Amino acid sequence: MLFIEFARHCERLEGIAGRLESIDVVSEILPGLSDDDLPIFVRFIMGRVFPDWSPLKLGIGPNLLYEAVAYVVGTRKGAVREKINTLGDAGLAVEDLLATKEQTSFFLQEMDLIEVYRDFERIAIAEGHGSQREKLRIVRKLFANMRPLEGRYLTRLMLEELRIGMGEGNVRDAIAKAFSVEIPLVEHAHQAMNDLGEVARLARQGPEALKSVRIEVFRPVKMMLAQQGTIAEMIADHGEVAIENKYDGSRLQFHKKGDVCRIYSRKLEDVTVGLPDIVHLLRNATGRDVILDGETVAIREGRPMPFQYVIRRFRRKHGVDLMREKIELVPYIFDILYLDGETLIDLPFERRRSILEEVLSDHIAPQYRSSDVDETEGIYRDALLAGHEGIMVKVLSSQYRPGIRGRQWIKVKPGVDTLDLAVVGGEWGEGRRAGFFGSFLLACMDQGQLLTVGKVATGISDEMLASLFALFKDKVIAQKGKEVTFEPEYVFEVGYSEIQTSPNYSSGFALRFPRFVRLRDDKSVDEIETLDLIRERHRRQSGSGGGFEEIA
Repeated sequence: MLFIEFARHCERLEGIAGRLESIDVVSEILPGLSDDDLPIFVRFIMGRVFPDWSPLKLGIGPNLLYEAVAYVVGTRKGAVREKINTLGDAGLAVEDLLATKEQTSFFLQEMDLIEVYRDFERIAIAEGHGSQREKLRIVRKLFANMRPLEGRYLTRLMLEELRIGMGEGNVRDAIAKAFSVEIPLVEHAHQAMNDLGEVARLARQGPEALKSVRIEVFRPVKMMLAQQGTIAEMIADHGEVAIENKYDGSRLQFHKKGDVCRIYSRKLEDVTVGLPDIVHLLRNATGRDVILDGETVAIREGRPMPFQYVIRRFRRKHGVDLMREKIELVPYIFDILYLDGETLIDLPFERRRSILEEVLSDHIAPQYRSSDVDETEGIYRDALLAGHEGIMVKVLSSQYRPGIRGRQWIKVKPGVDTLDLAVVGGEWGEGRRAGFFGSFLLACMDQGQLLTVGKVATGISDEMLASLFALFKDKVIAQKGKEVTFEPEYVFEVGYSEIQTSPNYSSGFALRFPRFVRLRDDKSVDEIETLDLIRERHRRQSGSGGGFEEIA
């Protein structure tokens, strides 16, 4: 498929409001693609370049993109930024600039999907001295060979914000419809492979190919997630439940085959280099080939330390031994996904726990079982006294569902309700906050689109304000007056008192009294709260008898 054809499909999808119509359009396209084009098209249409499990990252910031476009169209980088600020959309701005480009010495070479993908791979693997120059050269070449419409979607792909409404759910359903297979089969294969592009190729072969999919060592899968809930509800619904500590640490996925071990973070990044002590502990705790799910916690004098200490170790690539002396980490393993070639995610949780206890000699997270609310409340209080965040309550019959945030696992912790939301914009501060971003615009996820749900400015210390400015200053895509738009890459955990309806934000909701809790740089934007979850929280609040006025 030529990239111009891909761009035209994107333009058509961008103009469709209905979910079912979008699914129909994509399902009609997929069967006509070659086996080489199919996985690339599927990833691209979701606004992704590489599979979620892949260590490759494009790593193109706004500044490099502006510089490349300015060179191709024969203008200043500042003029590119001004155009983006005027239109408020980097893709539309680049489309407009390419339509009027002055430099005509470039020969327009028709590019197809595979060629664009290969160039993205070259950008991702460029490293070391001269890597930025090489990336710039490739990006210039790409834009030089793009028509204006292609430029719109190439820009958005590079910034990983395609804006055409094709999230994982829609693409999954389109694959099922295109190749006449059941949606649960596509979903299950995706959970194991963590790549809808490859799943589409298998779906073309038929149901048996999808059924044959297995989890593979060193190909990380998304981690099962929990919703907030209550002890009483879980016991009323399920009777006896499993209770574990909710650790204030960082999630890990440990892969071992023979003597080779790797550790992956919640964002599926390979963090093995920074955690040699955890590798040593877990390698010595089992002689089997495994994939384990757990949490890493920083410890001082026998008590857990805050999350921020853990993340310092996860980020570390140099001076690891010195940091090990400063911050002691211990693993708590609470689940097993794979054992000696066998995928275990479809087994009930209590069976997986039994297997884990047989396989792992140490570092298993303590677990209690109870069907009594008062007893479970006592376990919860003990967890808080021990310095943990709270407890996890898990259904004993629950299967492991990678990437799914369901009510089979719930978290119980004190304090205000919180949401994990993407940071998509902000405003320059005034007074004491002059020279920094004084507030941040937040968004939830809905079928691959980011919808705004409010702003947060309180709860941010002066030290954190400076850290956030350093983090976001190179992520600015556009600016209009005091308002800035960020490339969506980081997640905030935000507390709030209520969720209310509001016409001011694209989600239709707003947070009352939002307060910054912490930066969740262990989470990816894909893991933020969905609009459906926010609707559900609002419904439950309203149903509890509380009256909520619309925020004007």
